[in-house]
Amino acid sequence: MSTSPIRRSGHHPPRQSGFAAIAAVFLLVVLAGMGAYMVTFSNAQQLGAAQDIQSTRAYWAARAGLEWALGSLTLDSTGCPPAAGKPANVNTGSVFSLDIRCDPQTYLEGNVTVKIYTIESIASSGSAGSVGYVERSVSATYEVPQ
Repeated sequence: MSTSPIRRSGHHPPRQSGFAAIAAVFLLVVLAGMGAYMVTFSNAQQLGAAQDIQSTRAYWAARAGLEWALGSLTLDSTGCPPAAGKPANVNTGSVFSLDIRCDPQTYLEGNVTVKIYTIESIASSGSAGSVGYVERSVSATYEVPQ
């Protein structure tokens, strides 16, 4: 008597064709793509938050320049703040270059001469066109009857 296994005709053991490997590779590619998207999205969110902070700092730097100009108005012939005393930059946690412009205008209202000063303060950081560039401006109008 032999001890060989009994084989039935027409039945073969199942063959493995590698479908699980293809599915695993596909799943890895999809997960890697989702991971790359999440990293890109996270970086964009962090960059946006940093730009919001820089924007606020630029606003306050421009506001500081405007306050300086209003406090430095001289009511002589030009009235504008002296160019020699203008601050070149402001440090609000980041250094912002400051440009202060003053435009005096004289008007006659009836028999009263009115002088109006338009002051604009522009704070900027970085170079125009770069990702980190930020610029804010504020302006004020000051009227002095004479």
